[in-house]
Amino acid sequence: MVQRTRRLWEMCQGDPTFMRRVNGWLAVCWIVMIPVSLVMGWLSSVVYVSALSLWALVSGHWSAWQAARTEVQQREAERAKAQEDLAGDVVRRITEKTDVSPQEPPAPVG
Repeated sequence: MVQRTRRLWEMCQGDPTFMRRVNGWLAVCWIVMIPVSLVMGWLSSVVYVSALSLWALVSGHWSAWQAARTEVQQREAERAKAQEDLAGDVVRRITEKTDVSPQEPPAPVG
């Protein structure tokens, strides 16, 4: 059970589209909960406000963590691209595949 949960968690973390959808639906749910909370009188409940505060804390830290992960991946991609010598690789491949030998000068015209 724990291993299956870990695999599911890793799969979700690796898929930005899935995470965007989940976070979008969670935002919609919380927007819907605002009038429900007002009508039900939950805003005067200490337990409800505490749970809401904990959720805000956790989701804020999670968002910051996700942003930091993205920045690290972008920085690693930039470093890899900076170390890549595309022009040098092209020249190397051309010289490997071509035979360069001196030619005889063309005969004078006339």
